[in-house]
Amino acid sequence: MKIAIIGYSGSGKSTLARKLGAYYKEDVLHLDSVHFLPGWEERTAESEQRIVKSFLDRHTGWVIDGNYSRLSFDRRMEEADQIVIMLFNRVGCLIRVIRRYIAYWNRTRPDMADGCREKIDLEFAAWVLWKGRGKTARSRYRRLLQRYPDKVTVLKNQRQLNRFTAAHTASSGR
Repeated sequence: MKIAIIGYSGSGKSTLARKLGAYYKEDVLHLDSVHFLPGWEERTAESEQRIVKSFLDRHTGWVIDGNYSRLSFDRRMEEADQIVIMLFNRVGCLIRVIRRYIAYWNRTRPDMADGCREKIDLEFAAWVLWKGRGKTARSRYRRLLQRYPDKVTVLKNQRQLNRFTAAHTASSGR
């Protein structure tokens, strides 16, 4: 099973990736952890690309969460058996980010590089509310729906996410 999870920041991509990875017993790659080194320092583009390419080359099944169009995006979407696009509303995403900040205060989330303690600042809040929802992102999601209609699932709210998660992690559904 190969599952690509993309969508807006704060929509729950990493949490869903962990759940699906555990259920299907597939390795999970969180692209945020590829992008950031400890202490929020960014890796070079070449280093990121090598890591993702190597992961894809070594695994016959996987769950990958994150957008990062420069990181084998077309290959990930082509190879994926299922593509989940999480398009939660902006306020809901910001609330989730704030809850995540509180839950992981002064700690590193499991889906981040060691030493990247949970943080929220005005720049990230602006990303969640506006910048990460630009025309380019919306166009990319529309193109995926057109190109892969049989393997794309769009989730727009918590109720849809709960139903999707239940359907894909139920013990009888495997």
